[in-house]
Amino acid sequence: MPSRLVIGVDIGGTKLAAGVVDERLQIHQRLQRSMRGQDTPALLDTIAAAVQELVNTSHGEIGAVGFGIPSLIDRRTGTSVVAVNLPLTDVRFGALMAERFDLPVFVDNDGNVAALAEHRAGAAVGVDHMVLIGLGTGIAGGLILNGELYRGWIGSGAELGHMVIDLNGPRCQGNCPNHGCFEAMASGTALAREARVIAARQPDTSLGRALAAGRELDGPLVTELAHDGDPAARAVIRLIGERLGVAVASFVNIFNPEMVVVGGGVMGAGEMLLEPARAEMRRRALPPSRDVVRIVAAEFGHEAGMVGAAALALDGLALRRVER
Repeated sequence: MPSRLVIGVDIGGTKLAAGVVDERLQIHQRLQRSMRGQDTPALLDTIAAAVQELVNTSHGEIGAVGFGIPSLIDRRTGTSVVAVNLPLTDVRFGALMAERFDLPVFVDNDGNVAALAEHRAGAAVGVDHMVLIGLGTGIAGGLILNGELYRGWIGSGAELGHMVIDLNGPRCQGNCPNHGCFEAMASGTALAREARVIAARQPDTSLGRALAAGRELDGPLVTELAHDGDPAARAVIRLIGERLGVAVASFVNIFNPEMVVVGGGVMGAGEMLLEPARAEMRRRALPPSRDVVRIVAAEFGHEAGMVGAAALALDGLALRRVER
């Protein structure tokens, strides 16, 4: 067992994933918890209990805890300013977690830590210019520019999910005041919404029958039916993929990345999602950037946030040693 272990915690809009991770970013223990329907105190209790369970059951000493949270963060104060899909508005998250454990605590945006994971040990190893898109309940974004994680001036940059791609689109979810955001159009939440619309129009398909039976048309079910060849489910995945491509075209034009890495739960659809995204990007983006960029699936999949949060904790420990 490696001597230095940390805990990485990925907090999403509907679930928490945490794990004990070593210096090679190998995961030794895992756990998940639901985050649905909780107010701020209950949410903080759930998070703290998950961390404490891993501390108590780890086979080695834990050196620090890293958190990736779906929030705009003011790094000057360590405050979660606003989280679109969770009750974490004006919460000094890092300080509150540090009070609960006798351990160093490090906090960053969930998209940032996912980008860190893919850059350090995933699909983007050796890539100095990378865009990370995490498709889940919402859409997380992360940027590696010139080989470094880009956070913006005070730490709340790279909110790629809240770029507007349809001026007259649906209202964005949660605490976002906008309409037609990328998140509103291509997240897992958007996929479920479009699935209900398409299922109602095509009642004789497997997706239509699932709707009639009262099943929840969430990402996993739609993806399963699409893999089985259901035309309605495939139409939903293709629509989300095309919208992904619209957003990616803008990111390609703005950042000229070498690679766009797509992760999150919606990526269970794999190439059914990425192929229409690539085609739409090629129709919309400008040369020469469109001709050289690669659009690939994240290697860590839904565990990128957990691994990246652990990398954040390891970086924080290393910096503390240097400063001493």
